[in-house]
Amino acid sequence: MKFVDEAVISVEAGSGGAGCLSFRREKYVPRGGPDGGDGGDGGSVYIKCSEALNTLADFRFKPKFKAENGRAGSGRQRAGAKGSDKYLAVPLGTEIYDYESHKLLADFDQINKKVIVAEGGIGGKGNTRFKSSINRAPRRFTYGTEGEFRRLRLELKLIADVGLLGLPNAGKSSFVGKVSAARPRVADYPFTTLIPSLGVVAQGFGESFVVADIPGIIEGASKGLGLGTKFLKHLTRNRLLLHFVDLLVFEKNDVIDSIRIIEAELVAFSPSLADVERWIVFTKADLFSDEELKSSLKRYRANLCWPYPVHAISTISGFGVSNLVRDLNVRLSELDHKQEC
Repeated sequence: MKFVDEAVISVEAGSGGAGCLSFRREKYVPRGGPDGGDGGDGGSVYIKCSEALNTLADFRFKPKFKAENGRAGSGRQRAGAKGSDKYLAVPLGTEIYDYESHKLLADFDQINKKVIVAEGGIGGKGNTRFKSSINRAPRRFTYGTEGEFRRLRLELKLIADVGLLGLPNAGKSSFVGKVSAARPRVADYPFTTLIPSLGVVAQGFGESFVVADIPGIIEGASKGLGLGTKFLKHLTRNRLLLHFVDLLVFEKNDVIDSIRIIEAELVAFSPSLADVERWIVFTKADLFSDEELKSSLKRYRANLCWPYPVHAISTISGFGVSNLVRDLNVRLSELDHKQEC
């Protein structure tokens, strides 16, 4: 199914049923009096979170949803049936905004969460409701109120522990394929990755974390170049970022410059995202001797004044991959402990 992370839909709750104007008319029952029943309430529209979904594609083809109207009341004080509620399912990580006011209505950050987005109308009152000591035969009844109508904007932000970013062909997808069961597309041309993807990295029983891979970012992405920053929003929920850097980039450009390019695009997109803890991961380390690798890493760290860990890996030979995964698992456990405190 095609990956879709944004959609605009309209939802309409059901209207309440009309109350009934009726009088009891039975043989041998004189002056039966009013017996009109109330109308049923209209159905409401709910949105719930489902772990079975990972895209908003279904809403592109069916953007309008309506709950059932309530039934009208009838004689013998019989109330109308309530209209059936309408339930819509969205993937984990979906945010619901009011299209007009841009107000955040719900953030589906946990499975089975349910939120009402359009409330059903209230059923009308039958004439029995208006009977009194001074009005024994009321001919008054009310219609039901209309159901709520809303236009909504749905925005999906993938939820993962670790987000991967870097220039095109920096080795992000190769890493995901190496450490998880995910099989992202890997090729030697830019923008092989066209959509975000998730992978689960398992180290042992009860020890696992989720990584999110997004398409490569190029200089000027915040201005719409390349794939732009369209997919950077999927990193806003991550607790830790891995910044992948191709060690062979010096043939085309300076390694330090390539890191600064990504930094500038992060700041342009969201200063808060730029402040997230970000580790540097140098790739294609197997193409260098031990001495060359140590010398290069020492020089880069000194020039960058980097406060976070720096790793060098090779997804082909496996060099450094297990150490990186182990350190990530330890750091995520530390972050969990801090959050609990």
